Amino acid sequence: MRSPQEPFSRIKVEQAKAMVERGDSIVIDVRQRDEWRSGHVKGAVFMPVDDVLARVDELPQGKNLLFICQAGVRSALACEMAAAMGRPPEKLFNIEEGTPVWVQKKLPTSYNDDP
Repeated sequence: MRSPQEPFSRIKVEQAKAMVERGDSIVIDVRQRDEWRSGHVKGAVFMPVDDVLARVDELPQGKNLLFICQAGVRSALACEMAAAMGRPPEKLFNIEEGTPVWVQKKLPTSYNDDP
């Protein structure tokens, strides 16, 4: 769902999983390294929110960018940053439930690996 005031759509973890399985989407985890090590979406890209503006060119073109954090606040900010740097709003998504819900629902998760 997309609010007119936001340059991104809000999605739930199940929607994110389905989008990743289709192969047209990538998850970007914008939490800090210690949070990442405690469990993250399998196959996600680690990019702390403070690095998004400087590293936006590292994000794949043409794919849906699904940002995730702990509770949806930092990931919303990352969506705003990506939009400000020229990424199309229709390709930006905030997984607003966050990583704890992803892990709780037993969706594909990795642990303890360094990015």
